[in-house]
Amino acid sequence: MILSTYHTIQSVFCCCCCCTVQKRAMRTKMNLDPDTGLVTQYSASQPEVSYASTWKCRRKRQLRVKNKPLPPLPAEALEDYTKNVKVIALYDFFARGPSDLTLKKSEEYIILEQYDPHWWKARDQHGNEGLIPSNYVTENKKSNLETYEWYCKNINRSQAELLLQQKSKEGAFVVRDSSQQGLLTLSVYSRSKGSHSGDIRHYQIKKNHLEQYYVAEKYLFSSVPELIQYHRHNAAGLITRLRHPVGSIGCSSPATAGFSYEEWELNPSELTFMKELGRGQFGVVQLGKWKATIKVAIKTINEGAMSEDDFIEEAKVMMKLSHPKLVQLYGVCTRHKPLYVVTEFMENGCLLNYLRQRRGKLSRDLLLSICQDVCEGMEYLERNRFIHRDLAARNCLVNAEHIVKVSDFGMARYVIDDEYISSSGAKFPVKWSSPEVFHFKKYSSKSDVWSFGVLMWEVFTEGKMPFESKSNCEVVREISEGNRLYRPHLASHTVYKVMYSCWHEKPEGRPSFEELVETLTDITEMG
Repeated sequence: MILSTYHTIQSVFCCCCCCTVQKRAMRTKMNLDPDTGLVTQYSASQPEVSYASTWKCRRKRQLRVKNKPLPPLPAEALEDYTKNVKVIALYDFFARGPSDLTLKKSEEYIILEQYDPHWWKARDQHGNEGLIPSNYVTENKKSNLETYEWYCKNINRSQAELLLQQKSKEGAFVVRDSSQQGLLTLSVYSRSKGSHSGDIRHYQIKKNHLEQYYVAEKYLFSSVPELIQYHRHNAAGLITRLRHPVGSIGCSSPATAGFSYEEWELNPSELTFMKELGRGQFGVVQLGKWKATIKVAIKTINEGAMSEDDFIEEAKVMMKLSHPKLVQLYGVCTRHKPLYVVTEFMENGCLLNYLRQRRGKLSRDLLLSICQDVCEGMEYLERNRFIHRDLAARNCLVNAEHIVKVSDFGMARYVIDDEYISSSGAKFPVKWSSPEVFHFKKYSSKSDVWSFGVLMWEVFTEGKMPFESKSNCEVVREISEGNRLYRPHLASHTVYKVMYSCWHEKPEGRPSFEELVETLTDITEMG
């Protein structure tokens, strides 16, 4: 039994060896044969194995494989090019943590997942993946004007004029959204010969029944970029040809909704305190830096000044509020006392001081532009059913580009101060409050509209105190009797009519912020 097994193993071993030798001989013969494509004749000493037929079959199989088309890409590989949106970066963004992806302006990225409206997962051209702020990118389509350097979306007539005057070059131009929904305005600067002053013209980019765009009717184009490209070489009805785009220069990179996705609790060790900016109702406000890179405003909350637990819960909601005309809340430090609130830093400070320091230097158009900025921020809050409760010039801030943003929205709810919340106390903002607020503490977006009317009055008086020397009790009596603030001399009758409409006794009689935005934009465009 043992012997037979041994012979069996030996025969198997021998068979394997023979096959291996035969195969090696075949490979050697093939390599030596000058025409390996032809059938090779082998020795007939082993007639039971037809190497020729085996080689023919194998060769045919190899040729068939070579001629076969490549298999289709798996579905997940195709996703990037079909379902996933391609975007282009409008600004540089430097990764702030391991989960972020760095963006380089003008480069293309693929959006893999939209975590929420403000943070998306993206992939760059090198295969790196991470989170990016959604307001730093735009869809990469030729029809998307945001990809062009001459387009600046969030500016009005006055801001466009300010940008062009700062550039002060012949043919400086910017394209912006018009007051009429869906239309665009081309704003162009031309310097008069022998004069230091410049002339700014605003041209509406129109569309005819054939969907062709034009500024001068003789010159028609199938797209706005084609129109701009043509007028860069030919004035053709414009004050001058378009030489210097200023759109992208005038639009600085926006604030992000938090420093990263869902990071609302900040580590105080990552904050550097630089200098005191002022004192608010909650405590000291300081200029600082987060991770030694991003300038921020840090509000120290004095103990006992705020209902902290309620605010901390609400801060998560407030961080999700993100708009170009709102001061961005970046996060809070709650694990140690005192509590810190970290927000976007606004270089030109409080609007009230800004107005008072520049008395006599701000044009009527610029004053109207300030009101527009605030109104746009408030329209966003209204749309998101968020009530400010303490809108006033003191609670708006101005950035380096002189854009005004609404600050401290919703904060009044968390003040622990009987004097502030009592209508008999000096600190309660009665002079900005609607009748339903000072009588019944009934807040709504329409009570914010009343306050906006008072803010407009502050703007057009360049920072005067409403109702001047009158006490809160006197103000309540005056308002209840139907008296209202007078027309400031800088406000036209049209502008005063807008602020007066905000002071209707009944909330339902007041316009919404959406309606106010449209009205102010129309007045601005009329010049």
